[in-house]
Amino acid sequence: MRIYRTDAFPMPLPPGHRFPAEKYAMLAQAVAAFAADRLDVAPAATPQELMLAHDPDYVRQALDGSLSAARQKAIGLPWSPELAERSRRSVGATIAAARSALLYGCGVNLAGGTHHALRDQGGGFCVFNDIAVTALLTLREGLARRVLALDLDVHQGNGTAAILRAEPRAFTFSMHGARNYPFEREAGDWDIDLPDGTGDADYLARLDEALPALFQRAAPDLVLYLAGADPYRGDRLGRLALSRAALAERDRLVMETCLRRQTAIAIVMAGGYAQPIDDTVAIHTETVRLACSLFAGDD
Repeated sequence: MRIYRTDAFPMPLPPGHRFPAEKYAMLAQAVAAFAADRLDVAPAATPQELMLAHDPDYVRQALDGSLSAARQKAIGLPWSPELAERSRRSVGATIAAARSALLYGCGVNLAGGTHHALRDQGGGFCVFNDIAVTALLTLREGLARRVLALDLDVHQGNGTAAILRAEPRAFTFSMHGARNYPFEREAGDWDIDLPDGTGDADYLARLDEALPALFQRAAPDLVLYLAGADPYRGDRLGRLALSRAALAERDRLVMETCLRRQTAIAIVMAGGYAQPIDDTVAIHTETVRLACSLFAGDD
């Protein structure tokens, strides 16, 4: 089981920018305390891999910096060569995590979950859609027969749903806040909208009820799991009210379902905007710790 880190490829942001880029280095340091021997530097996705899910002109513009001001504004991150490289590494890490999962049962990307990027534009801090690229790549290469994008970030996975809609071997599931970004949705195969303030008991009950039917409908041999930290009650952008304990139980429900069904799972961190940032890092760290325990037998 391998864990891929992207913190060696930081993106320069202006002071006061609300994207918590520092969480990635903090998370890698926390994971190194118990899984240093499993950590690898993320490889970079190639332009050809990115074009499996994205328009070639958009890929070129995102990599060479010729994106229009309007497209940069939609992404919410100022373009730089470092952002382009970081975005390639984030997708490459999810591809690598999926390959690890198909070999060993599980793989982890300490970043990723960029589910708002559409075929011809980015959005919501997402340049390229790592989930869609990885799904289409593993299907094209015959590594998986059916892929499930299981999205538990607090925001709907609009880009993933739009890109994978025409691929019958991919199934998209998103359980998210009903009144949150993106405000123009793309219908996935199964979407569950949750009201503001949804707490531990209601959230876990909805998920526990959905999982058996989801796996029956999707019949995946690879799950791409977006383990967002942003349903947390202390998240600035979340609008839900989950405790850290409930988020850990959420992860356990998903991972143990994959174990019982002998289904490979690649885990990405997706969103998290808590203040203090240490809360987001702690939530992500427990996701990775649980994966190491269940799939690799690490203490």
